[in-house]
Amino acid sequence: MRTKLRRNAIRLAAVTTAFGLPLALIPSAQADPGVSAVQSQLINSVTAPLVKNHLKALQNIANANNGTRAAGTKGHDASRDYVAGKLRKAGWNVTIQPFEFGYFTENSTASLARISPNPRTYVPTEPGSSTLGEFATMTYSGSGDVTGTVQAVDVSLPPPPAPGSTSGCEAADFAGFTRGNIALVQRGTCSFEDKARNALNAGAAAVIVFNEGQPGRTDTVLGRLGGPGVNIPVVGTSFAIGSDLASTPNTVVRVKTDTTSETRLTHNVIADSRWGDPNKVVMLGAHLDSVDAGPGINDNGSGSAADLTVAEALGRIPTVNRLRFAWWSAEELGLLGSQHYVDTLTDAQRSKIKLYLNFDMVASPNYALKIYDGDDSDQTGAPAGPAGSAEIEKLFEKYFDTLRQPHNGTDFDGRSDYGPFIAVGIPSGGLFTGAEGIKTAEEARLFGGTAGKPYDGCYHQACDTIANINDKALALNTGAIATAAVVYAFSGKLPGSGAPAAAVPQKKALADVDHDGRVSR
Repeated sequence: MRTKLRRNAIRLAAVTTAFGLPLALIPSAQADPGVSAVQSQLINSVTAPLVKNHLKALQNIANANNGTRAAGTKGHDASRDYVAGKLRKAGWNVTIQPFEFGYFTENSTASLARISPNPRTYVPTEPGSSTLGEFATMTYSGSGDVTGTVQAVDVSLPPPPAPGSTSGCEAADFAGFTRGNIALVQRGTCSFEDKARNALNAGAAAVIVFNEGQPGRTDTVLGRLGGPGVNIPVVGTSFAIGSDLASTPNTVVRVKTDTTSETRLTHNVIADSRWGDPNKVVMLGAHLDSVDAGPGINDNGSGSAADLTVAEALGRIPTVNRLRFAWWSAEELGLLGSQHYVDTLTDAQRSKIKLYLNFDMVASPNYALKIYDGDDSDQTGAPAGPAGSAEIEKLFEKYFDTLRQPHNGTDFDGRSDYGPFIAVGIPSGGLFTGAEGIKTAEEARLFGGTAGKPYDGCYHQACDTIANINDKALALNTGAIATAAVVYAFSGKLPGSGAPAAAVPQKKALADVDHDGRVSR
C-alpha cells in the first residue's frame, strides 16, 4: 500500500510542477485519515491537465459559434452535447432537461440624448461592460429608435426621506398620458416590469426609469424586466438626470435600443451514477453557459470542466451514496436552469438530495481561494446556510489546511446556482475564486497577485478565454472538488443528516437582485 501511495505522489508531483506548484502541496491519503488509500488514488487521477483539455474544447466550441456559449445559442447547444457525450462514454445515466427561458442580448450600444432644450448626449453603459454609464438598457427591453416629448408620471420631487414612490405602479397613474410620448417614471415600490407594462399600455413610445433619490438610490439604475414582451425601449438612469428631465418643460429626447428579447429553449444536463443509495444523493453542479459577450472559459468553463473531469473518474466506481452532477443553463440570466430543476422536484425527490456543491469560477487569474461561508462565521451578508452547510465548509477548509494553503470565506449572496438549493433547505457549499470584485492587500499577501485589481479582469467579457485561466488556482480547486466528491460518495454520515430542512429567509430579497447586480424594482 505504501508503494502505491508513493507512485501516486510521484505522478501528482509531475502535474503540480507543470502548473508551478511546489511539491509540498501534494495531497496524500496519509494527510487525511478520513480518505483511504484507494480513494486517494481515485482523487489523484483527477488532474488539472485533464480539466484543461476540456477547457480547450469549450474554447474551440466558442470559436466556432461567434465567440460565445450563451444559453439559447448554438455555442451552448454544442457545449451541452460535448458534456453529455463525455458523460455517456464514462458510464453515467444522462438526462437532458429542457426548459424555456427569456433570452436577451443587447446587439449594439444604446443611445439617449436630449434634443431640446439644451441638447446633450448621455454616456451609455456598453453591452457587457461592468463600467456604469449615465444610463443603461434594461434586460428584456425591446428595440426601437424613437424621439418624443418626455412626460413625467406621478414622480415625487423632491424625494421623500424613505423610499416609497409609486410612480407608474398603477394604470391610473397614466390618466391623461399622451400617446407617443416618452414616459419618465421614478424607481420605487413596484417592479420595473409593472411600470414598463403600464407605460406600454398607455401608448408610451419608450420608458426612462430614474433612481428614487434617497441615499444609496441615486446612481444609474441597472435594471431588468421580468422577461420578454415589453417591445419598446426601456432604460434606467440616475436621479440627477431623471429629476432634470422631469423639471424641464417640453423636453424632447431620443432613445435608441438594439436588442433581441424573446423566449427560447435551452437544456440542463443531469448525470446520475448507476451506483450508490438512491435515497442519499450527493449532488455537484456548475453552470455551463457563458454570457453573450464571450466564451466564458473561467466563468464558468472552469467549474464545468472540473466537474466533468471528476465525473469521468467516478462514473464506473461503485459508491456508498448516489452521485449526481448537473450542468446548468441560463445561470447568466438569473439562475434559471438550477431554479427550474429545483422547482420541478417533488417533495420526495428533493428530500433525497442530501447536499449540493457548487463550483462557479474556480480559476480566476488574480484569484483568492474562497469557500462558501456555511456557518456565517464571517458575519457578512446572508445568514448561515441550511444545517450541514457548516460541515461542508469545514471539509474544504481541512483540504486547503492540509496543503498549507490559505483560504477565506465568501458569502452566500445569491449570485450562483446554490441559491435555489439553499432556498429549499438543502445543505450547500462550494468554491469560488472571485469575479469583478477587487482583491485586497491582505488577499494579495495570502495568494499572490495584484491588490487593487479585479479577481478576473475579463469577467463577462470577450477576453474570458483559455488565456484567462490561472493554472495554480485550477489545480488546487480541482483537487478540492475531487476530494469532496469522493469523501461524500463514500461517507456513511452526510452533512446535516437528520436535520429538518429550513429555507434561507432572504429568498425574496435575493430574487430582487440578480447574480450580475441588476435589480428588478
